[in-house]
Amino acid sequence: MNIMIIGGTSGIGLALARHYLKCGDRVAVCGRDLQRLPNDLETTSPKLHAYQFDIADRDAIAQAMEAFTVADKRMDLLIVTAGIYYNTRSHVLDVASTMHMLQTNVSGLAHAFELASQKMLKQKSGQLVAVSSIAGLLHDYPGASLYSATKRSVLSLCDTYRIALKPFSVAVTAIVPGYIDTAKLRALNEGDASHKPFIMPEEKAVALIVEAIAQRRDRLVFPWQMKWLITVLNWLPAKLLVLRR
Repeated sequence: MNIMIIGGTSGIGLALARHYLKCGDRVAVCGRDLQRLPNDLETTSPKLHAYQFDIADRDAIAQAMEAFTVADKRMDLLIVTAGIYYNTRSHVLDVASTMHMLQTNVSGLAHAFELASQKMLKQKSGQLVAVSSIAGLLHDYPGASLYSATKRSVLSLCDTYRIALKPFSVAVTAIVPGYIDTAKLRALNEGDASHKPFIMPEEKAVALIVEAIAQRRDRLVFPWQMKWLITVLNWLPAKLLVLRR
């Protein structure tokens, strides 16, 4: 398969890239900083292709997709894991950081889906995958975070593309994870994220995601404990949620 992973230089994107490369697939790993790619991945993976761009740059995405598919014109699987999160307890969202989050989490994903789907519609096959967040399942309420709102947008975009592309044999899968014990999450938590509720090992998360993609599922939410917790929170009156913050 020809697989492109946008946001594949670290975290769950990198772990998925390793998995598919081991399976013998051609994998395009894309990110803003290719220097983050481990040296061993580049030296041991002859089917690895790397493209440096910001997902907010539509033209750069298009150029990378054209370069990656120049040989056989096929795009079998697009996985978008790129996303920006700011801890609003320690980082006040100014204009620049607000626009950065919107352009990365929302409009950037829309660009990637649009461009990849054009190729998949021509070949009448393929699959689009986007990684959202368990935060995206929280209902909107006064004072809710911008991050949660962007992740709800990811789910909405996946639902829309799924309806549009299903008649043409193109699947769309939304991945909705809770906390995954990645290096990125540990870095955001001073090296230790073990205190996060129901945190899941990266290897287990990758296995669940790969299975959901192979089954062409509409949506995967994990772990079940976080899904249950979000369901309970959504039952609470909005005023209580505001107080909890």
